[in-house]
Amino acid sequence: MDAVDRALLALLQQDAGQAYAALGKAVGLSAGAAHERVRKLRERGVIRRTTVDVDPRALGLGVLAFVMVDSSAWMGESAGAFAAIPEIEEAHVIAGSASVLVKVRTGTTGQLQDVLRRLYAIDGVSGTQATVSLETFFERGCSSPPAP
Repeated sequence: MDAVDRALLALLQQDAGQAYAALGKAVGLSAGAAHERVRKLRERGVIRRTTVDVDPRALGLGVLAFVMVDSSAWMGESAGAFAAIPEIEEAHVIAGSASVLVKVRTGTTGQLQDVLRRLYAIDGVSGTQATVSLETFFERGCSSPPAP
């Protein structure tokens, strides 16, 4: 990956809907060359998907919580059980006092409580510890490291 690829990634992270002509102009390429670079980044798996960043509050999802999930067994094979709970946006197997960390968005604390009940129903889950976010300063995507 060279400096042009990194610049294209940075531009796409700001606005993935930019025209290839605008991308190319910003990095000194033609629209066709920019398109080809982006296609290759997708093929190599550098760009995993293109998405729209939606404000969760606009959808009535104003409660954000991070939940540490304790377990009595290895949870590495439980990805499907966590994915089956639609309010879970992310799930990570972690090292430390808990086994899994999940990011949950709901409309109310009552709905969060329901998610916690469903987490307890997952085989091997022995406890949860939820931390509710009061305010998000910022969220950022993955930024590409500087070229070596």
